Amino acid sequence: MPEMDELFSIFDTELKRGTLTLIVLSQLQQPQYGYSLIQNIAEKKVEIEAGTLYPMLRRLEKQGVLVSDWDTTESRPRKYYQLSPDGQELFRRLKENWARLSRNMKEILGE
Repeated sequence: MPEMDELFSIFDTELKRGTLTLIVLSQLQQPQYGYSLIQNIAEKKVEIEAGTLYPMLRRLEKQGVLVSDWDTTESRPRKYYQLSPDGQELFRRLKENWARLSRNMKEILGE
């Protein structure tokens, strides 16, 4: 049987996996590029690694949840991401579901 720290790490990763997507969607009401997104999320006390974020952004764009546009006006080109109309609807529905789930979890956990 795995040690408690290892077991906790496995379950903690599973718990965070779905919530990170919701967090990323919540920050893309306005266009942002990857590094600025990492910084904004970190300011809210949530860590997300670049190796997690960038594949997620590409996947969400491929699924039609995000749209992107390159800004080449600066010395360093940046790819900006923003919610598509479908992404806005998806975010709205996920946010409602999260609120319901949070209420249920508080009740179940006795808080």
